Amino acid sequence: MSEGRSHPAVFEVLPHREPFSFLDEVGEVGEGRLVGHRVVRAEEPQFRGHYPGRPLMPGVLLCEMALQAGAYLMARRADVEWAGFPVVTRIKNVRFKRQVVPGDRVDVEVTHDESVGGVHWMTGRLRVNGKLVCDMSFAVTLVKEEAVR
Repeated sequence: MSEGRSHPAVFEVLPHREPFSFLDEVGEVGEGRLVGHRVVRAEEPQFRGHYPGRPLMPGVLLCEMALQAGAYLMARRADVEWAGFPVVTRIKNVRFKRQVVPGDRVDVEVTHDESVGGVHWMTGRLRVNGKLVCDMSFAVTLVKEEAVR
């Protein structure tokens, strides 16, 4: 899909639903790149138990934001057969640089680096106010539903 065209809502492309939907909107999708965002809300269930009284977005959920953005990107690529759903097969080189708290708008950028034998390698970068909060490399495989059972 070329940049500048309208993009389907996240819930129309991804199977994720509340409370495990971590991508609010997609702003830009190119052939190998996606930019979207998520506004972190104080009422989200993880904050009841993750540092009560001092809510801090769990790092694993920051990773999930990038993973969901990567799944959206792969679903919109014309050169990838989308028969099933994405399953994460590897996460590496994750770095957390800053904390994310309720009220932050997290800008998510995912780039598709390469595909090898049905495995799609990507890089995710998350920023708040232009400052890097997390970056990571990851791989997903598109799996038919019956293969998971």
